[in-house]
Amino acid sequence: MAKQLFYAAFVLCLLIGFSFELVLCKNKPPQVHHETDSDITLKALLEVKKSFVADPMNQLKDWSHKNPSFCSWSGVTCSELNPNQVVSLNLSDSSLTGSISASLGLLHHLLHLDLSSNQLTGPIPPQLSNLSKLVSLLLFSNQLTGPIPIQLGSLTSLQVLRLGDNSLTGSIPSSFGNLTNLVTLALASCSLSGPIPKELGRLGQLQNLIVQDNELQGLIPAELSNSSSLIVFAAAVNNLTGAIPGALGGLTTLQKLNLANNSLSGEIPSQLGELSQLVYLNFMGNALEGLIPKSLAKLGSLQTLDLSWNMLTGEIPEEMFMSMEELNFMVLSNNKLSGIIPRNICSISKNASNLEHLILSGNAFFGEIPVSLRQCRSMEQLDLADNQLNGTIPSELFELVQLTDLLLNNNSLVGSIPRSIGNLSNLQTLALYHNNLNGSLPSEVGMIGNLEILYLYENQLSGEIPLEIGNCSSLQMIDFFGNQFTGNVPITIGRLKNLTFLHLRQNDLSGEIPATLGQCKQLTILDLADNRLSGVIPETFGFLESLQQFMLYNNSLQGNLPDQLRNVANLTRVNLSNNRLNGSIIPLCSSRSFLSFDVTNNLFENEIPRQLGNSPSLERLRLGSNRFTGKIPWTLGGISKLSLLDLSSNSLTGTIPLQLSLCKKLTHIDLNNNLLTGPIPTWLGNLPQLGELKLYSNQFIGPLPQSLFKCSNLLVLYLKNNSLNGTIPPEVGNLTSLNVLNFDRNRFFGPIPATIGRLSKLYELHLSHNSFDSEIPIELGQLHNLQSMLDLSYNNFTGNIPPSLGTLSKLEVLDLSHNGLTGEVPTQVGEMSSLNKLDFSYNNLQGQLDKQLSHWPPNAFAGNLRLCGRPLDACQNSDSDDHHYNPNSSTMVAITASSTFAAIIILVVGLLLLNRRRQALKRTREVNCAYSSSSYQIQRRLLFQGGAIKREFKWDDIMEATNNLSDAYVIGSEYAYSLKATEKSDVYSMGIVLMELVSGRMPTDGTFGADMDMVRWVESRIDMSSPAREELVDYALQPLLPNEESAIFQVLDIALECTRTSPAERLSSRQVCDQLLHISNANKLPSAKKMSMTPYT
Repeated sequence: MAKQLFYAAFVLCLLIGFSFELVLCKNKPPQVHHETDSDITLKALLEVKKSFVADPMNQLKDWSHKNPSFCSWSGVTCSELNPNQVVSLNLSDSSLTGSISASLGLLHHLLHLDLSSNQLTGPIPPQLSNLSKLVSLLLFSNQLTGPIPIQLGSLTSLQVLRLGDNSLTGSIPSSFGNLTNLVTLALASCSLSGPIPKELGRLGQLQNLIVQDNELQGLIPAELSNSSSLIVFAAAVNNLTGAIPGALGGLTTLQKLNLANNSLSGEIPSQLGELSQLVYLNFMGNALEGLIPKSLAKLGSLQTLDLSWNMLTGEIPEEMFMSMEELNFMVLSNNKLSGIIPRNICSISKNASNLEHLILSGNAFFGEIPVSLRQCRSMEQLDLADNQLNGTIPSELFELVQLTDLLLNNNSLVGSIPRSIGNLSNLQTLALYHNNLNGSLPSEVGMIGNLEILYLYENQLSGEIPLEIGNCSSLQMIDFFGNQFTGNVPITIGRLKNLTFLHLRQNDLSGEIPATLGQCKQLTILDLADNRLSGVIPETFGFLESLQQFMLYNNSLQGNLPDQLRNVANLTRVNLSNNRLNGSIIPLCSSRSFLSFDVTNNLFENEIPRQLGNSPSLERLRLGSNRFTGKIPWTLGGISKLSLLDLSSNSLTGTIPLQLSLCKKLTHIDLNNNLLTGPIPTWLGNLPQLGELKLYSNQFIGPLPQSLFKCSNLLVLYLKNNSLNGTIPPEVGNLTSLNVLNFDRNRFFGPIPATIGRLSKLYELHLSHNSFDSEIPIELGQLHNLQSMLDLSYNNFTGNIPPSLGTLSKLEVLDLSHNGLTGEVPTQVGEMSSLNKLDFSYNNLQGQLDKQLSHWPPNAFAGNLRLCGRPLDACQNSDSDDHHYNPNSSTMVAITASSTFAAIIILVVGLLLLNRRRQALKRTREVNCAYSSSSYQIQRRLLFQGGAIKREFKWDDIMEATNNLSDAYVIGSEYAYSLKATEKSDVYSMGIVLMELVSGRMPTDGTFGADMDMVRWVESRIDMSSPAREELVDYALQPLLPNEESAIFQVLDIALECTRTSPAERLSSRQVCDQLLHISNANKLPSAKKMSMTPYT
């Protein structure tokens, strides 16, 4: 029992004790936990990690809560005295992305922070200014933005601050002037603006100030001269202005001074000659002027001097080469320096061999190249290009065996290239172009195995290109353009496997193109144009798959394009114009990258390939003067950048495709000399940049579209020789940029609108051979820039000649002939001193000619019966008729130009009779059958009777032939298709007979070429400038009197009018007769009624 009580008492005591302890615990105050420096550092570093978005190199893989010993983390360095204090954080070159955490400001013991060469973005956190112990801050080569925090100016312990190669903006904080311990300030390659703070002059410890490649403005502060420890000052590539402070000459420790590519002006301070420690001086790309200071000669330690691209004048001080013994890089190019090149370069200095680069190009140095340059034994680059040097190339230059670049181009050097050029075995670039060098290219050039660039263009080199050039195995670029090389293109060029550029244009090379060129598979540019190459294009060119520019124009190449050219699919520019190539151009059309394509003046045929529309970047397409047929492919409308389209002088048919309206950049359209039909498209008015529109010599019909006159940039509008009709609308005055307007040989009628006077820039105006009527508008006198031509001939103008035409002071040709103009010739016309051709013939002008017109030939006023005075002897009287011919006379008349002309008129009278008698004929075939005998009879009797030089005919024969003609003379070529004789078909035959009478030739006598007939033969020679013009006149009619010569060629003009392709465009028989009578009266020749019957004896 007692034992049980003991246990109970024991348990009770335990319970009472436990309860008491609970009470005590409940009333005990809570404990406070304090973060240690270690905790703060750990937390801050983890925040830094969190700010990085990506860590592709796993640089931060050990930065974790699980590893709280941050001193062991990569990039983290702790103090040796206090292991929990981070003194350095280096995460450079880790490819980190993200931003810079403001938590870095909690690492109060940090001495070095390097986050350079990552991809960090965002601003620089101002909290970094809390790192009061920081010695170096390296944030360069990131993508940081925003301004530089001014708070960084409080980091007075900072020695190195490098923030360059970012996208920082704003100005350089003036607070940086407080960083008195700063040794290096590098802010290059940002977008900083504003001035260089003058406060930086307080930084006495500063050695490196690098602020280049920004947008800094203003003056260079003279206060920088107080930074007496400065070694490097680099402020290149900014917008600094003003003069270079002379005070910089006090920086006696300065070794590198780079102020290149600013806008500095004034002269180079002579005080800079005191910078005795200077090794590098670069002022290139400014606006410095004046002389090169002689004091620079005192820079005995200078190794690099670059004063290029300024406006320095005067001569190079010879003193510079007496003491600058360490100089190895001297660049004075692109200034205004003059005088001779100093003769003491490399000749006096004890260490002359140090000079490795001498670049004096782009100045005005004259005289000969100094032989003393031979002393520059270490010379690697010698550039004397773009000066006024003369004389020969010294052979001594080729003793500089270390040369890698020799540039003597753009001078006035003469003589030949020395054979000793073969000594330059290290030469990589030889540029002798644009001089007056002659002679041959030495074969020793083949000894330069390292040669990469050989530029000899625009000289007078001759002879053959040496085969040894194929030994220059490193050659990449050859340019011999504009010389006089002869012979063949060397087959050895095919050995040059590295060749990318071959330019032999404009020489006198002949023979065939060597197939070995196809082995130069790296070629991107091949230009053999302007030579005398013949034969075919080699099939091996199909291997030139890298070719981009293919130029063979102006040669004598022939044959089809090789099908292998389909493999050349990277072409951008092709020009094969002016050859004799034929067949299809499809092998050339594989590329989709064309910029220009020109095959004009060849013999290419078939249809234009639709594939040309696959090059949206094609700007210039020239296919003119070939034998293309079919329609213009609609696919050309897919060439969005097309600016020039030339399809002229082919045999294209159909209408202009609507799809071309999509080519909004078109400036030139040339479709002349084809067989195109339909109206002129209205959408042409929607081409905002259209400058030239040439549609002449086609079969276009209808009126001018109103929209055409919206083309305000149009310079040339050439629509001659079509079948356009209607009137010229007054909106023509909207084409105020127009220089040339040519509507010749159409069917326009009505008056010329007065608004044409607004075309103040007009240089040529051609409106001849239409049916314009009414008076000539006086507003034409407002066209004061009219110079080349004003041609209103062969129309129906009436009224007086406007005196305002006399104000056209620049005009050279004025033709108002063959109209119905009346009244007197205005005296103002005689004052037009610039005129070299004047034609008022065949009008109804009257009165006395002004004396100032007396120097013009009589035919300028012919056919105006009531006009008198010099150069006309007396007033012409059309009623005077003293001599009549006797149709029954058998008098023999010598065949002269005058008698032939009379016969021509008789034949035309017969043609008129034919038209009257045709209706009495019941069978058209009777008319046709009589043609061969009567035509032959006319030709025999009027032209070929006797076959001698002095031939004759009887008037009886003329009249007999005329009678036959009136019954049976017939038709043009269209009779074979219609079997219907018409007046216009008779006129065609009349034109042929006129040509026969004048030339003494027959259409079938075999004197014309295979591709020529009588009409084309006359057309090819009728021009006054043609050397073959005299061939048109039968030798039996010569010599011609002046009045006869004029008449004969006017007859041929009428003959061509009679033989135009379209019957509708031919003259009527009445018009032929009227014009021939005009010619007879004007030139005082015998007409059919008054031919002189002087016998020939």
